[in-house]
Parts: sequence; C-alpha cells; structure tokens
Amino acid sequence: MATEKLLQEFPPVSTASWEELIRKDLKGADYARKLIWQSEEGLAVKPYYRAEDAEGLDYCDAAPGDFPYARGARPSGDWRIREEIEGATPEEANREACAAAAAGAEEIAFRHVELQSATDVETLVANLQQIPVHFQNADEPLIRLLLESSHDGHALSLISTGWNPLKHLDFAAEVLQAAPPSFASFTINGEGFEESGATCVEEVGFTLAAGVEFFGGMQSREIDVDRAAASIGFSFSTGASFFFQIAKLRAFRLLWARVVESFGGARSSARARIHARTSRWSKTVYDPHVNILRGTTEAMSAAFGGADSITVAPFDDCYKKPDEASRRLARNTQILLKHEAMLGRVADPGAGAYLIEAMTEFLAREGWKTMQEIEAAGGFRKAEAEGLIARTLSQSLAAREEAVASRRRVFTGTNQYASLSENAWERIDAARVHEGTRATQAYEALRLRTERHAIRTGSRPRVLLAEMGDAKMRSARAGFAANFFACAGFGISTELLSNANEIAARDADLIVLCSSDAEYLALAEQVQSALHACGRETPILIAGNPESAEQLQAMGIADFIHLRSNPIEVLARWQQRLGIKE
Repeated sequence: MATEKLLQEFPPVSTASWEELIRKDLKGADYARKLIWQSEEGLAVKPYYRAEDAEGLDYCDAAPGDFPYARGARPSGDWRIREEIEGATPEEANREACAAAAAGAEEIAFRHVELQSATDVETLVANLQQIPVHFQNADEPLIRLLLESSHDGHALSLISTGWNPLKHLDFAAEVLQAAPPSFASFTINGEGFEESGATCVEEVGFTLAAGVEFFGGMQSREIDVDRAAASIGFSFSTGASFFFQIAKLRAFRLLWARVVESFGGARSSARARIHARTSRWSKTVYDPHVNILRGTTEAMSAAFGGADSITVAPFDDCYKKPDEASRRLARNTQILLKHEAMLGRVADPGAGAYLIEAMTEFLAREGWKTMQEIEAAGGFRKAEAEGLIARTLSQSLAAREEAVASRRRVFTGTNQYASLSENAWERIDAARVHEGTRATQAYEALRLRTERHAIRTGSRPRVLLAEMGDAKMRSARAGFAANFFACAGFGISTELLSNANEIAARDADLIVLCSSDAEYLALAEQVQSALHACGRETPILIAGNPESAEQLQAMGIADFIHLRSNPIEVLARWQQRLGIKE
C-alpha cells in the first residue's frame, strides 16, 4: 500500500540514537543542566518523550467517560461556564445572575449572598430554573434552608454547595439521609491548597486524603459509599504550568476512581465531579491586562484536563471589585474558547501525548504516596489539626516565593519587564490586594511604597544607568539594571556616556555603572573623583558581580546588582536609604 511505502521512507530511530546525537550537539556541555527541567513537583522533565514513556498505562485504553475516568468523566469535551456573583442581597444577586446567564454563563456561583428564608431563596433563583446554582460559602443553616425550600423554584438536582463536610461529619451524614441523591451537597476545596503554595502532587494527595476521610466518616455512620460519592464535588485552581495543570485533573480522577472502588463503590459512582477556577496566586496588580492572558491559558488547561465546570476570574479581581466590563471579558474568554476555538468539541485532546501521559502517571503515583503518608499519620483531619498539612504547604510556598523573588519564575510586568509609566495606587482596593496569598505581593508592596512616596513628595528616586566601554556588556547590563529598578517603580534614565565627568554631571539619586568587569575598577575611580570634584556624594552601584568586588567595595562602591542578587532585599534597602518609608 502507498501508506506502507511512505512509512518505509522513515525508518524507526532508537532512543539511544537520539541520545547520541543530542550529546554530540551539546559538545561536552552538561546534559542535565542544559536540557532537564527540574519541576517543583519533583519530576525531572526530559527534553523529549517517546512511546516507551507511556508503556504499561492501562487507563490509556479507556475511552473518555469510561472507568477509571483519567480521560474524562464524560464522553464529550464540553464544560459549563461558571460565573461568580458577588451581590449580597437576594434581589441584587438575582439581577447579576440573570444578566450573566443571558450573556452566556451556564452555571452561577453565589459568593456572598445572605439568605434568611424560603422567600429569599425563591427570590434568588427566580428565572434561573434551568441554570445550575452553586452556593460557594454555604454553611449549615443555609444547607438546611435549601433542603426546606427546595420544592420552591429550583430543583435540588441543579443545586450544589461549597460546604466542606469534614467540618461536621455528623451533620454531613444527616444531610445525606434527608436529601435526594441528586443534591450535590458538599465540596472538598483543593484550590485552597494551590493558593497556599502546594505543588500539583500535594494538591492531588491532600485533596484525595480529604476525600478518603469523608468516606471513612460516612462509612462509620452507615452511609452507603455510592450515596456519599454522589454528594461530593471537588474544586481546583489551575495555575500557570500548562501541562502539569492538565495532568493534575486527569491524575486526580484516576485516583478518585481507585478510592471509590476500594471502598466498595460502583464504578458508575467513581466519576469525580471537578470544578476548576483560574488561580488567584498567579494574578498581579501591575500590568493587570496580562491577567487576561494568564486566565486564558489556565482555562485551557482546565478544559483539556476535563473539568466539568470552569470559572475564569475577572482580570481585576485581585485588586478591586470587578466591574461589568471585566466580568464580561472573563465570561467571553470561555465563550471564545468553547465556540470560536471549539475546545469543547474534543474530549481529552492530550490523550496519547507522551509528555502528558508521563506527567499524569507521575502525579498519580506521587499523589497516591502523599495520601498514604497522611493516612499513616492518622488521616487528613488529624494531619491538619497537628499542623502537618500547614508545615508542608509552608515549605512549598517558601520555595515558590524564593523563585519569584529571584525572578527565576517570571511575572511579566511585575518582577520582569515592568512598565515605568504605570501607576496602580489610585485604582486598587488595599484590602482586596492583601486578601489571600499571591505570588507578586512582595514586589507590589515595593512599588506601591514608591508610588505613595511620589504622591507625598512629588518625585520618584532617579536612577542613572551609565553605559560606558564594551558595547555588548554595557547594553546587556543596562537592560538588566533597568528591569531590576523598574520593579520598584524607580525613575530610570539610560545614557551612553563618554567619560566620568558626563556621568557626574547628571542629576540622579543613584548611579549604576554598566560596563564590563575588566573596566569597572578604573571607571569607578574616575566617577568617584568626578563626583568629589562636583561636591556630590551620589551612591555608585555596579551592574554585575566582578572578581574585583572587594576592591570596589573598599573604594566606596555602595552595592552590586546581578543575577544572584535578591531584588526584593536590595530594592527595599535602597528605598530605605533614599527616604522612602511605609
């Protein structure tokens, strides 16, 4: 056949042959340092993957919608667009919800609405009869109220709550005995782990352990496992690591099916119901429209990972109450992905991709180990009460924050490539900015401090980036220094100057010399002499970390900025020295 002849022109190439060619091209460079990505999850990500990396993964043979559901809980790739409603009164929340549904939302999550009676419930869900409704911050009184008023207006089969059943297992059992099986009574909140610093492995393991604890609690209260499984949903945040986020949802479904089966549940009850929300941790106050792009890729991860419903947070949600325009933009992001990009047309589009299958298998294996460790420690509630969960999250968060502080993890517009003309102070709600944990809060604090100083005094610190000498090095170091000081909102002037007198004549609060290591000693001495001649004591900094650093310090050089500098510490120190206070 023609196909057979075509394939004969491309004989198979072994992995050993690929590796031999790669090592030849590396010309002696360290393979691991150049080509292996050491992820925060603990997986050493290779530069390429082949069929052998996905060998023996039985779940790959199951179709989407079939046990063990790694490839999706449904045979289709569609999902529901969930929109969060912030209205506090039933009337206000209903108006917002109806408007969102008319504009394309397919599911509504009420965040803060206050309900006192069955009449309030009826008012809230009016004209939403076919729209699934989620009560995000539900408590016990609200769940009782929903059970009592469910015959009015909205079927319980379309209602779910965000209440965590581990808060009160006796009440959870009471609800399951009273409510119809269609009522999705509870949610185990995995998104809180991600936003507290968890790796994907920890998210999967902790959320799974919480689910196991719930099953154990219901089993001891004589609640059937299939009944318990029908009542529970899971929420996850999807962050910036695109492929890991896809694999995370696939791995969790696979493991949840294993848990349900191990408790004696039917395979049909083992479908994990998953809601995904774009991560709060990854959003920034500065250059906020980049949040739109972040939200888009995070929503794509959730869709490819098989989430049942997805919330894209408005881009300004991290620093003020979203307005109609930002809510519409967030909603339309999903509508575009579903109906223009047609992402909902294909279930599990990453299936068979060797990287995604390898990541799924890794997260499932390591997530299961994490769950077993928690079980060995006495179960999720005991591990949480004794601080094991918090200590683990604290360590992971510290590692994340260090990566952001050192700018190994880039946040465009905040810790790299900041816009010098941007001001945020007048558009933010300070309480909202400090709500929860986000990656860039330390950088934002630096810049907001500079903005407040500028409002009080009418000026910002002026940094002169003085380029001299070697053309390649001066340009590269000036670019590095400009990015460095822009992160704190300093005023920056970059100039190519011909001699020390020109540098000394410039009006600046800081002078950063941008040249080559070999030229710094002579240049620094000349600039200091020129400054003294002018009667000025402007601090001089060096862009780089030359071998002559000790000599330069002895000469009076005030600081060095380079790749190993901690920008937050250095910038905070210079804010203090330049009189920029809290």
